[in-house]
This record gives sequence, structure tokens and C-alpha cells, in this order.
Amino acid sequence: MHTVVLGTSGTTPADVIAVARGNARVELSAEAVTALAKAREIVDALAAKPEPVYGVSTGFGALATRHISTELRAQLQRNIVRSHAAGMGPRVEREVVRALMFLRLKTVCSGHTGVRPEVAQTMADLLNAGITPVVHEYGSLGCSGDLAPLSHCALALMGEGDAEGPDGTVRPAGELLAEAGITPVELREKEGLALLNGTDGMLGMLLMAIDDLEKLYKSADITAALSLEALLGTDKVLAPELHAIRPHPGQGAAAANMLAVLEGSGLTGHHQDDAPRVQDAYSVRCAPQVAGAGRDTLTHAALVASRELAAAVDNPVVLPDGRVESNGNFHGAPVAYVLDFLAIAAADLASIAERRTDRLLDKNRSHGLPPFLADDAGVDSGLMIAQYTQAALVSEMKRLAVPASADSIPSSAMQEDHVSMGWSAARKLRTAVGNLARVIAIELYASTRAIELRTGLTPAPASAAAIAAARTAGVEGPGPDRFLSPDLAAAETFVRDGGLLAAVEKVTGPLA
Repeated sequence: MHTVVLGTSGTTPADVIAVARGNARVELSAEAVTALAKAREIVDALAAKPEPVYGVSTGFGALATRHISTELRAQLQRNIVRSHAAGMGPRVEREVVRALMFLRLKTVCSGHTGVRPEVAQTMADLLNAGITPVVHEYGSLGCSGDLAPLSHCALALMGEGDAEGPDGTVRPAGELLAEAGITPVELREKEGLALLNGTDGMLGMLLMAIDDLEKLYKSADITAALSLEALLGTDKVLAPELHAIRPHPGQGAAAANMLAVLEGSGLTGHHQDDAPRVQDAYSVRCAPQVAGAGRDTLTHAALVASRELAAAVDNPVVLPDGRVESNGNFHGAPVAYVLDFLAIAAADLASIAERRTDRLLDKNRSHGLPPFLADDAGVDSGLMIAQYTQAALVSEMKRLAVPASADSIPSSAMQEDHVSMGWSAARKLRTAVGNLARVIAIELYASTRAIELRTGLTPAPASAAAIAAARTAGVEGPGPDRFLSPDLAAAETFVRDGGLLAAVEKVTGPLA
């Protein structure tokens, strides 16, 4: 099994994906253990002093004015975890919770939080045992960290609350820890607070969304090329010299991908045949411009994610010179913004894909294809309602593109009077990414059927490979009406799991 070793820095997006989605084991490096112990010595020294230090010997948030006596500090740390574990609603996905736990552990291992090495080791032990705390949909405002989600994770470290075991069954966390031979932690000064103060949930979801979208943008280039072919369009608009004079990197990459897919096509260039047209419609001609803008947005999001991944987010934080200082680094604005940007880009990519699908189904605009790509139009409805489904998905994605980060609602008796709503931005982006995969799948379903209906014309080798692989994967071709939902589900799986991309890249080589 793959193992990720945590140091004081250097964690990569691939590490997060490996732990969250691949169940990779987690180990602490000697460097991390040393940094943890050194930072803990600083916290212990401050705890012994009579002067109050936020998070060490005071209450929290709006209650930070109270100095907490030594005998009550363990109770204080337990209480913050218990009281903040106030999430409600459906359970959050296992991969999100694993990313959340791993990223908090990553920050703990930086040596800037003051958490003891044994607490960090217990966090790693939970991940390695496949114990996943139950985290709920609602509870985070994305400021002071993802408080409620992280609190539910910290609660499991204490042997309290519920968690999912390696067999997928939800049981009391204490029972699962006992079976795995893990001793629940007894939190000391600052540790409860340090386990809760982070942007880990929204960052984990951002990193997974980037991972998904990188594949989906390539898949969208493929389906756009297939639609161009099916509509007998021209590939001259994809010429590199045209995109060089508007040098957006994403646009050039998208055009190059489409051109690679269309190489050797016998369908392109027939736009002047039966019904001459000087130019293809925007949804076909401007596909690289729209997909390219989304790619550039994705590049920016990856840059922000890399910076956040390199950060040690906590409040207060232990600095290298021994100071323990309050700060506002837990505010999720940088992450929240790009989560919202990606939802906007995904909605627009879905929108243009839906327009191409609609054009394929309309006999007045499809340049010779049968109505709705039906076998016997009138008796058969063809893909009429598949486009309805696609339209419904796009409509929801437009609603999901409304930014969460533009909202703020004050909390904690106006102490936390401006929040990022980054968790909400991340949750809606996850839905948007799933919908985008479905929209692309429906365009794939329509465009491959349309190409096969163009008898007498030979598609590009890459297109033929995509069609053959889709059929092998259970995505059926032209014919009389049948139960359509299983076909669409097979197309979604084919796109989401990378089957489409793999089939095409066997012909074209790696796409950009």
C-alpha cells in the first residue's frame, strides 16, 4: 500500500488525493515529531505563566476575556470540541472527511500549532485504521476554520461521537478505537482549539475538484470535437496561428486538443456541401475560447490551492522565535473565491456543451441528421428527453454558480463578524462537478450516435476509438427507442472514470 510521509512541509496535492481517495497510509517523519515536541515545549512554558494567552489559558471567540485556571484547562479543551461538534444534515462523503483529517494533521506536523506528538500520531492511526468520523453537511461558515466539521473529527480522537468503520458501518467511535487498539486522546492546553482552526475541509474539496476538472476539461475538448465532426463543421478555426494571436494558454491547449482528436477526419470541412454556411455556430466555433477560459481559471485555482497547502493555518500560531500570536489566517476567503470561480467556469462549460447537443438533435440545424437522432422519428423520440435532462443539469449548475463567498453572516456575538462561507462554496462545487460529468456524458452519447448516422463518411481515428470504447463500455449506439437511463449512466461512468480520455489518448498521445 502506498505510504505518505508527513514532514513539516512539502505535502503535495497528490498526497492528499492518495490519502483521501486511495486510502494511502500516513506516517510522521522524524523531522515532524521533533518539530511537534519543540512547539509543545513553548506552549507548556506559556501555560505555566500567570499571564493569559489566547487558546492556552483563556476561553475562545467572544469568551476569550476569561482567564482559565490550570485545573479547568483540560475540561476547556474537551468542551470546545464537544460544543463545536454541532453539525447537522446528511453525512459528508468519506473522501472529504479523510482529506479533512489528513490536512489538519499536515498542519499539526508543521510545528506551528503546539499539539503534542502523541496526538498527531493518534490522528494518523485513525486514518490508517480506516476510521472515518461522521461529519455533517451544515455547520461551517468557513471562518475560524471549518469548525463544526473539524470538531466532529476531533471528537472521534477523544473516543466520542460516531464514526464509520473500515467495513462501512457507523458505530460509536469509542468502540472502533478500542477494536483498532487506539487509545483516545486526553487533550491539553491549546490542543482542542488547534484541531478545529483550519481551512482543511474547503481545501480538501478544492484539491479533489481540481483533480476531477483536469480530466473533465480534456473530456469536454473531446466531445466538442466529436460534435464538430457530427455537424460537418470546419476544423480550420482550430489552427494554431489563430490562437497564437490571442495568447490565452488554456484556449491554445483546448484548440490543440480538438485538432488532435479531429486529425484524419472525413467529416470535417463539409460545411459548404448541401446547405453552405460560412461559419459554424458559436457553440462549435468558440469551444476553445470557453473551455480555455475555464482551464486558465483552473490554473489559478491550482496556484491558490498550492499556497494554502503550504500554509500552517491555526490561531494562535507558534512562530519560530517562540512567540504564540493570534492571527486571522484561518479566514477562508482565498480558497472560497476560487471555489466559486470554478463553479462559474464549470457552469459555462456545461452550458456550451448543452447547446451543441441541442443543435445535434434539431433537424433544422443539424445539417442532415434525423430529428432527435431517432430511428423512426414520430414513432421514436430518440434523444429528445436526454437533452431535457442535460438542460435540467445545466440549469442547476447556473444556480450553483451564484457565489457563496459574496455572502457573510455574523456569528459569535459579532466577534466573528465577517465569514468566508468557503465550506458552502466547496459543497456546491462538488455538486457542480458531478453535474458537469453528466452533461459531458450526454454530449458524448449524442455526438457518437450522430457520427454513426453519417453513413459514407469516415470519422477521425481518435473519434472511432472513442466510439468503439464507448460501445464496449455499454454506451449503446443508434437504434429504436429503449430504456435510456442505463445508457446515460454508462456514458457518465465512461467519462468520469477516464475511459473516454484513455481511449482517445491511445491514438492522439497525451492531451494538454
